[in-house]
Amino acid sequence: MEGGNALAQFLPLILIFAIMYFLLIRPQQKKMKEHRAMVEALRKGDRVVTQGGMIGKVTRVQEGELEIEVAQGVKVRVVRHTIAEVRSKTEPAEG
Repeated sequence: MEGGNALAQFLPLILIFAIMYFLLIRPQQKKMKEHRAMVEALRKGDRVVTQGGMIGKVTRVQEGELEIEVAQGVKVRVVRHTIAEVRSKTEPAEG
């Protein structure tokens, strides 16, 4: 009977972990995957919002950073992963 009793003691712990996985961990992983894909798809001409709240147009794309024009003639370099949202995408170049 001790084997059944031990399982009954650990069952609530297992259920709590399963609920946490499906309600917290899995959605967060999905959100991170979507953000990574969005950041990798950035290209010149996209209008973006940074996590700091600056809105601008991507003027240059480099390995780990972007150059964003926030006003006419005012360009700022930001790390790619600080982009929070893409407001409008440019059409892909034909060729």
